[in-house]
Order: sequence, then structure tokens, then C-alpha cells
Amino acid sequence: MKKRTIYELAKEGMILLIHVYQHTASLLLGPCCRFTPSCSSYSLLSIHRFGIIEGVWLTFKRVMKCHPFHPGGYDPVPELLKKS
Repeated sequence: MKKRTIYELAKEGMILLIHVYQHTASLLLGPCCRFTPSCSSYSLLSIHRFGIIEGVWLTFKRVMKCHPFHPGGYDPVPELLKKS
């Protein structure tokens, strides 16, 4: 049996939390995200694609844009991370 690192456990834990949100709170609140894909789907894809640290950072930046004064619309997870 392969030992998992803390990094892998954190990634799996975050993915589990997002799935729990999608199947509980999100169902109760109804569709309210102004973006496509939804913020929770964006978060899952960004964590799968880039790992926990970069994925959570992209999710944070996305959620900060999710307010009534932003037009929303199509905002996909980037294919590659920009190095700044």
C-alpha cells in the first residue's frame, strides 16, 4: 500500500469538501453562481489540474470576482498557469 503525503491528503480532503458542498448546500441554495462553470466546478477542475496550492489560489481569485458588480459569464480554468 502506497503511503500518501500530506499534500495528497489535503488535496483529497478539499475535493471531498467541495463534493459535500455540491450535494448539500448547493442543492438547498439553488443555482446562484454568475459564472460558467460554477465556482465549485471551477474549484474541482483547478485542484485536479494544478494541485491544492495553485488550485485553491485560482479558486480564491474566482470567488473574489463573484459579486453583483461583476458581469460573470464564461470563465474557464486556464490550461496553463501564468508565471508572474
